[in-house]
This record gives sequence, structure tokens and C-alpha cells, in this order.
Amino acid sequence: MNDFTIPEPKFRIYNTEDRAKQAFHPQKKGHVTLYSCGPTVYHYAHIGNFRTYVFEDLLRRTLKMLGMQVTQVTNITDIDDKTIRGAIAQNCSLTEYTKPYITAFFVDIGQLGIERSEYYPQATAYVRHMIDFIEKLMAKDFAYQSEDQSIYFSIERSEQYGRLSRLKLDELKEGAGDRRSALDEYEKDNVGDFVLWKAYEPERDGKVFWESPFGRGRPGWHLECSTMAMEILGNTIDLHVGAVDNIFPHHENEIAQSEACSGKQFVRFWMHAEHLIVDGKKMSKSLGNFYTLRDLLHKGYTGKEVRYILMHTHYRTQFNFTFETCKASQISLRRINAFIQRMLEKKEDGSKPTAECHAILQEDLNSFCEALADDLNISEALAALFELMRKVNTLDDAGKLSGGDAHETLFILQEMDRILNVMDFEPQEGVPPELQQMLEQREAARKNKEWQLSDSLRDQILERGYLIEDTPEGARLKKAAMK
Repeated sequence: MNDFTIPEPKFRIYNTEDRAKQAFHPQKKGHVTLYSCGPTVYHYAHIGNFRTYVFEDLLRRTLKMLGMQVTQVTNITDIDDKTIRGAIAQNCSLTEYTKPYITAFFVDIGQLGIERSEYYPQATAYVRHMIDFIEKLMAKDFAYQSEDQSIYFSIERSEQYGRLSRLKLDELKEGAGDRRSALDEYEKDNVGDFVLWKAYEPERDGKVFWESPFGRGRPGWHLECSTMAMEILGNTIDLHVGAVDNIFPHHENEIAQSEACSGKQFVRFWMHAEHLIVDGKKMSKSLGNFYTLRDLLHKGYTGKEVRYILMHTHYRTQFNFTFETCKASQISLRRINAFIQRMLEKKEDGSKPTAECHAILQEDLNSFCEALADDLNISEALAALFELMRKVNTLDDAGKLSGGDAHETLFILQEMDRILNVMDFEPQEGVPPELQQMLEQREAARKNKEWQLSDSLRDQILERGYLIEDTPEGARLKKAAMK
């Protein structure tokens, strides 16, 4: 039983730095060091953030499927312009301000079925290491103290600055000596030396500061990530991931300061997820199209449904979030779970598996794994899943599917769900009588060509969490698991 080969094809990814798809291999065979940009805990994370976190989880699970061990670090940015402003506004300590949002982050990733990273370092716990990092850069003449007592990194000293973002070095370096940015985040037209240590300003920083050899202040955001990454994973990391808006300036600055400090390559491969937009527009509170995970849960979506919604589009494709696409994704997931219920019912007959179904399952499992190994091609992977469902349903409709086949089908689905983590394998209760009556009314409406009534009844049935499944014996209802 379950005599299948779990394929481990070669993993290829689109490396942002080289703008090309490349074969991925870690420094240490079978062990990947992975750094992912985590939340800035000044508010609840929004669905754009979670699109990236779900992509990172798909990556982590795929690496493990391909036989690799993963050591992942996901930082928590609790020192930042926005967290400090929030603490001042609420007249509380930085820890008191950020703690509820850190707790909410872990609750939210649990709702989305995101595997925990091995490490979740908080910037506040690494300030001493950041000070040491700055001292090394100053000793090597990569950093200097300005007249305002802040410490800046000199991009003129970084020969390859701009290589990740592909910004022109001459344009970047022009005037860099007298152009500095003390902001944690800035635009491309504000290029210049970036801050490593912000000198303390009482009006701006309130009670948030640390003592250092350079005076009171706090570290810059870019330095925080480099320090935590290198302290935990070492000087050279296999894979660094995040959203495309981190490429510049954040990841560009990470490369510059890290390689200046260690003299070694900081990251071997980079992967970046494209933006999520809402109804064709940038997500914004002012436009009323800003959604957190909690907003979607309050609208009746489950964590698994939101995960499927955020996951089903390739990570390098801009995702246009609409409630129409949400509905379509919801129905697709319910189809998957209805198929599982059909297999759960079929497997009880105790008959042996057949060679025909076994071959179908192995073929589609191969296609599923090969798609994910091709730069996380989730669209092709899901196509393989739905093709499996189509073929197995065809066998069942023809009376050629045994209980053993259904058992093996469930095994393959569970293997796929180790990556997708959206399926429900719990047997469902019987169909409520009122829904069965609505199904019969819908069938009668269809026969009478009362299409508006038929569509209305179908929508009511779907809203109650049931799928309409056509079988040789006629239409029937299958409950789609909601969580």
C-alpha cells in the first residue's frame, strides 16, 4: 500500500541579483540557511504582508519536500520610526507598545498555517551586537560620525553598491558625501549615505534610546537585519527572501554593510515576492481598501481559505486582490475538499488498489513536485492537483475506482497538502434536509429553464458551505470544510 516514489527534482529559483532562473544549492549539502524579512510591529500585519509570508512558507515547505533541512530566521522589527512614534503617542514603553502586535503576528500566522521559523529575533535584543557591528565598520573606514552625532555608512566606499537593485552606480554616488538619509525607509531619489546609528533627539525619540560609544541613540533599520542575520546564520546566507519593495533601499543596504563588515558574500540567492494590490489600486487606508487578516476573518473567510487565496498566484506575479477572486478561490478549495470527502466514503469498501489509478497518482505527484521545484510554480502545481481529481473522478464515475485506489489517492493528497496546507481530511456530517430540498428545487428550476432561480439557489447552497457535485446518479451536495 502507498508504494509511491516521492520525487525530489532539482530546485531552480529566480535569483533577483542575477535576474535569471538558476539551480539552487546550499553551501552545506542538504542544509539551507534562510533569512526572511518579518513584521514591523507597529500595527496588525495586512494582507500584502501575509502574501509574502505565505510565499515564504511555500518556499520553506518546498525545500523540505526536496529533502533539505531548513534553518530559518524571521526578524521582528521592534525598533523603527513607526514603533517609536506609536510608543510616544500612547505614552508607554517600546516593549509595551509592540507586545500586542507581536502576539497578534503569531496568532495570525497560526491562522494561515504558516510553519514557525527556527528563530524570531527581536531587534531590541541585539542592540549590543549592532554597536559592535558599527565599530567594525568605522574601524574599516566604511562609516563615519556626522556633525549631528549620527553614524552613517559611506556608499562611496562600497564598490558594488546598487548591484541588487540595478541602480546606476554613478547616479547613486553623485553627491553621496553630502546627501544622507536618517529615515528607515526612503525613495530612490533620496539616495545617499544611510544611517547606522541615529543620535538621540528627545522630541523625536521620547524615552527610547540606548547608550553607546557614539552617544545616546538607536540603530537604523537596515543595520538591525544584517546584525541578526549574521549573528544567527553566519557571514554568508544561502537564501534571503522578502517583498519587492525591500530590494531598495533595505536589501541593497544590507548587502553593503554586511560585506563591508565581513569581507565575504552576504547572500548567495535572493527571492522577492511581487506586490499585492486591491481592485487594481495600491492598498491604502485612505482609499478604504486596506485589509488585515482579521478583517477577512470577520467577513467569514477561514484561515485556510485566505491562505489559498494568497498562495494560488505565482509569487513573482502582481496579485490583484478582489472579493470576486476570493469567491473563485473559495469555490476551488471547496471542490478539493468535496473530492476528499468522496474518497473518504469510497475507501471504506476494502478492495485493493489498481495499477491504472496508481500510475495516475504517481504521474500527477511527479508533476506537482516538478512544478514547485521550478521556481515555486504554484499554478502548475495546482493544475496537477486538479488533473488528478479529474482523472480519479472519471475512474470512479466509470465504476473503475476501488477502495484501495481511494486510500492511495488520500495518501497522495496528504503528501501534496504537506506543502499546500489547505485541505481538510475530517469526515463531514450529513447534508441538512433544508439544503437537500434546495438542491431538488434547483434541479427542477434547471429542467424548467428558470436560470435566475437556479443560480439563486446555487448561491444560497454555496454560502452555506456546500458544493454541488454532478454524478451519474444525479446532483448531490458535499460539505466543503471551512477550516
